[in-house]
Amino acid sequence: MKEGLLYSTVLIHVYPTESLPADIGLKQCRSAATLRKWRASSARMRTDRQGVAAVFNIATGLAIWCSEAMTLALVLFVAWRHNVRNEAYLYWGLGFLLTGIGFAMVALRGEIPSVLSIEAGNAIALLGQSAWVAGFLALDRKRIEWWALLPPVIWLAGVFLPWVNSDYSNRVVLYNLASATGATALAMAVAAGDMRRERTRVKLMGVFVIQGCLCFGSALMMALTLPSDIEATNLGGASAMASAFLLTIAFAFTCRLIMERSERHLRALTLTDSLTGVLNRRGLLGYFDATREKAHDDQRQVAVLLFDLDHFKRVNDRFGHQSGDAVLTAFARMARQYIPNNIFGRMGGEEFAAFAAVADQTEAEAIAEAIRTEFCRLPVSTGEAIVPVTVSIGIALASSIEANIDKLISAADRALYAAKAAGRNCTVTFGEAEAAAPAPATPSSTAGELVPTVDDQVEALRRMGTLSRAG
Repeated sequence: MKEGLLYSTVLIHVYPTESLPADIGLKQCRSAATLRKWRASSARMRTDRQGVAAVFNIATGLAIWCSEAMTLALVLFVAWRHNVRNEAYLYWGLGFLLTGIGFAMVALRGEIPSVLSIEAGNAIALLGQSAWVAGFLALDRKRIEWWALLPPVIWLAGVFLPWVNSDYSNRVVLYNLASATGATALAMAVAAGDMRRERTRVKLMGVFVIQGCLCFGSALMMALTLPSDIEATNLGGASAMASAFLLTIAFAFTCRLIMERSERHLRALTLTDSLTGVLNRRGLLGYFDATREKAHDDQRQVAVLLFDLDHFKRVNDRFGHQSGDAVLTAFARMARQYIPNNIFGRMGGEEFAAFAAVADQTEAEAIAEAIRTEFCRLPVSTGEAIVPVTVSIGIALASSIEANIDKLISAADRALYAAKAAGRNCTVTFGEAEAAAPAPATPSSTAGELVPTVDDQVEALRRMGTLSRAG
């Protein structure tokens, strides 16, 4: 009996009498399980009277995000330390560091002054978004724009307004607007790069656009519905969870973008000559099929041009290998400007080659002579001396249907041999018939058609003028 009175006293003290059903007796309250059951029932009734309870624990969520942000910041700082020239890693690491610090200050509300927890904490977190924007701009070697700082500026411009500072819901609306601005700035920074070559940018930009729409929609909904603090906490928490999920996807797409760029860079290194910056033999030969298809579509011929710098060994012996490298670089830089679509590369040593779709033999010879005369006209300066260098050129032509890379290179090589036998610093052309013929056991120094040089043509005109006056 005493035990029943004890439980009845506790039950009536914890739960008002009007909350108990009329048929509840002492026998039904003699167990602790029944007491816990009615406590839970009463808690649900009080929740119904007061409104929706808070679903999200802000402090726990912020603590989890801070730990993740600090971890990502450490990883990015290590990546930047490994490659200090890539400032994007530095800015992204700063972004996660600032975001983690800002959210940690928000989570310490009540432990530190409110101005540090609310005003400064959220401003630092939004400054992290600005650092992410700067990272994407640095990834494309672009200067940091003023609009990257809009997220913290918007927050600081509005949070000190009395009707915002004193109302939790209004602060959440303001933060979502600033965060939406940051997501828009991120989308703009991603779109500033090469969207055609890097298709992952389209997906990454889409993620940031969705995040911006989500934050702006959340702010608009709260501004229109005027929710209570508990409802504002739930809406803000749901928006934060969705933004964190989208940010995770964006981070994955960013990693994929960097990997694709690295793979493209490595592929370019395998196809590019490290000294001159033009295509190497492998990279150049890979363009032959594209050149032949273009010639076929345009009803043109395929021309292979081989270039060999005259007496290059003497240049190395007399002026040194550094001067020889300067000569190779100068020739490559100059010659590629005259080749259509820059399909020009170094075959090895002092030998270069080019593929071109030309209308006829005259056009191929015009390209070759333009390069030869320009190279003769501008001797290479190595800083210590002026190095006089000339180039011999061999040309082979074939129709787009009959064009074969091995036969054309062999024919152009024979034409180059003939040019050197003719005294160097000249151009020799093999037409379709000569290019299609099998290579002889011993190259002929008289084969091919020697292209008259500009000086030869000028001298011929002078002789013709002298003869006409004498007549």
